[in-house]
This record gives sequence, C-alpha cells and structure tokens, in this order.
Amino acid sequence: MRLAFVASETEVAQRALTALKKRYRGVAPGDADIIVSLGGDGFMLRTLHAHRTLGIPFYGMKLGRLGFLMNQHAMDHLPERIERAHPAVLHPLEMHSTCCDGVEHRALAFNEVAMLRQSNQAAHLTVSLNGEMKLDELVCDGILVSTPAGSTAYNLSAHGPILPLDANVLALTPISPFRPRRWRGAILPHATRVGFETKDPNKRPISATADFHEVRDVRSVEVKQSRRHAVRLLFDPEHNLQQRILDEQFAE
Repeated sequence: MRLAFVASETEVAQRALTALKKRYRGVAPGDADIIVSLGGDGFMLRTLHAHRTLGIPFYGMKLGRLGFLMNQHAMDHLPERIERAHPAVLHPLEMHSTCCDGVEHRALAFNEVAMLRQSNQAAHLTVSLNGEMKLDELVCDGILVSTPAGSTAYNLSAHGPILPLDANVLALTPISPFRPRRWRGAILPHATRVGFETKDPNKRPISATADFHEVRDVRSVEVKQSRRHAVRLLFDPEHNLQQRILDEQFAE
C-alpha cells in the first residue's frame, strides 16, 4: 500500500507528517494508492479539492480543531486501519456564478455553496428550482445549499436540517431570513438545480462561496449536484461518517 501524506501548516501536523513519512515511506500523491490528510476538516476540504482528480481514496487523521471528516490520529497499524476502513462517497455541488461585469466562474463544494451579503444592507434574492420561481423575494443575510456531508457544518449553525449520508437530498437553508418570516428552508431531491438572483446588485452586493472559493459581486448563481466529481473518504468502522451524522442529531 503506497501512502501519500499531506499536512496542514500547524506545528503538530508537521511533526506528525515527518514521523509518518519516515515510518511508512510516504510517496508523492500522484504515485499513491491512498492520500492521508493530517489536520482538521478545513484542511481535508482543501486536500479533496487539490487531489480529487487522482481518483484515489482519502483517509484523514485529526490534528486540528474540527475533525468531523477525520479519524483519530495514531502512528501504529496505519495500513491495517486503512484496510478495515469504510468508504463514504461524497458528491460535491457545482456552482456556476455570473458576476455583475458578466464574468462567469465555476467551482465545486463538498460542504456547501453560500450566498452572503457583502455590506450592511440585507440581501434581496429570488430563488428558483429547476427553472421555476419559488420565492420572488427573499430578504436575508444569505442562503446556502448543503450536501449531506456538509449538513453538520455551516448549515447546522444556520438551523438547517442534518441530512443522512444516503438520503439523496440537499438542504436549502436561509441565513437570518427577514421575509418571508416563516420560511425556514427546504429539503430538495439531489438532482434539483437551484438558482439564485440578486434583485439589486449595485445597492445590495452579494458574494457566492463554494467551500473556501469566494466570488464577489455576483448577479446570479446556479447550484447543482455533480455526479462525475465524486470522491471517496475512508473512516474507521467504529466511527464511520454515516454513524457520525446520525449521532450528531442527538448531540447535546
């Protein structure tokens, strides 16, 4: 088993990187069978974006503040742990945004795509599903579309639902909605195309973020799930991702 080790810039992650490379004779990501990511959830997301085209699985070890996508860090028996690991297939969201100057941007998100106000003015947005208008005016601080894997992150802090990993749905969650007052979002079939458009881009500028990739001064955004950019994360059997998501619904 050829292992490639990548690590965040923290001191503890860098020390672990040196030790693991020495013990298991780490190789370059392009020559590996598995990529082992050392850090927190944020670094794992960056690892997925950087190396997803290699088509090999990812195994994370927690050496950061947040570790929902990670396994516990331990030096011993790493190949055996990886052999026993359970795979979780993640299908990212694909964001297609058009800015006020007409420039278009595309990006992938394994957690969520978020529309956020750029100024002290509330955002005024329209929301459409598969080309059909559903809300002709949503006044809010923002709105996000979340994958099941990302539903315990920003989506949860915005009071969105936690989604089972195999549910084949997405969460559409407003952030501090003002109007409609009682609208708290929706659960959508995974194949839904979600469209957003800002109603007053000059007075009320909006940014769009796909994980950590931000585009500012957007006029419109379309979000859909990408089935062709899937990645595989590996989890220790006793702490697999599906069970973690289930347990999160009962967390205090």
